[in-house]
Amino acid sequence: MSAILVTGGAGFIGANFVRHWRATHPADEIVILDALTYAGHRENLDGIGGVELVEGDIRDFELVQKLLAGRNVGRIAHFAAESHVDRSIHGPDIFIETNVLGTLSVLKAAKAVWLDTGSGRAHRFHHISTDEVYGSLGPDDPAFREISRYAPNSPYAASKAGADHLVRAFHATYGLDTTISNCSNNYGPFQSPEKLIPLFLINALHGEALPIYGDGMQRRDWLHVGDHCRAIQAVIEDGKSGDVYNVGGGAELPNLELIDRICATVDRLFETDPSLAERFPEAPAAKGLPSASLKSHVEDRLGHDRRYAIDDSKIAAELGCRPVRSIDEGLEETVRWYLDNETWWRAVMVPQAAE
Repeated sequence: MSAILVTGGAGFIGANFVRHWRATHPADEIVILDALTYAGHRENLDGIGGVELVEGDIRDFELVQKLLAGRNVGRIAHFAAESHVDRSIHGPDIFIETNVLGTLSVLKAAKAVWLDTGSGRAHRFHHISTDEVYGSLGPDDPAFREISRYAPNSPYAASKAGADHLVRAFHATYGLDTTISNCSNNYGPFQSPEKLIPLFLINALHGEALPIYGDGMQRRDWLHVGDHCRAIQAVIEDGKSGDVYNVGGGAELPNLELIDRICATVDRLFETDPSLAERFPEAPAAKGLPSASLKSHVEDRLGHDRRYAIDDSKIAAELGCRPVRSIDEGLEETVRWYLDNETWWRAVMVPQAAE
């Protein structure tokens, strides 16, 4: 059986995907290529058997080519990317280097091994992208579809749009078997503490401010990473070559409402588990106060998109894939995971706040 190469497999979504693929493909060899920067951690892969972690950069063409040829790789799940919007605003160069040039490097290596050698090996290059490539929606606009016009508004989104176009071009020009999925905001286990949900949860546990950009009425669709991984598997295995699939969570909420739901979940768990007050004595919930009392509005982010929404009717109709978790179920599962894995998030915390 051929192997699968997972770039960025020690990151948030990548590590969850590796766990999912191992559970659903127990006989497959899984090779992970990850630079192990601030977003990738060996600890994310603890407890997963039969995986090979290679520390390296996707821009290293020779390394990627060697892994594809030497490990009999027939599938690539390409997660590796700089994905932090605030970081892209303050330092866009690395986003172009990693997301555009890095994707080009992996595409060139795949072409060299899968097409140029004349082996005729069946293959699939799947590229994981974002709904941010489509820009921002008005309050009454229909949700993003696969045919929506690209209109990225941040350096991060622009870099992912560039990567998407390269993947499409390698399919159209060279015949590489590619697929792309554009997903909405992910959340769940192993997400970096600088992202909105874990950031606000951890701040609430420590009695620290919950910084809300602008009026907090930016709307996002929230997708549990477990549901996302199921969708990625479906596209890799059954998606049409050269096609694009949007993956949504069916939970479009203003940021303020999401934050209130996080706070309510924390308060409810503190009420039912007295040990939490002992572990986190600075939390308002430990003192019988609402976590929402920590909310604080700050200056809005530059170029902050107002609304994202995903129309996932295509992947539902063609591949039978829809999210199985409601936002409340997913949030409670996620909050419980962070409470149960305090050692993990303390070890990987990065002192920067962002959505």
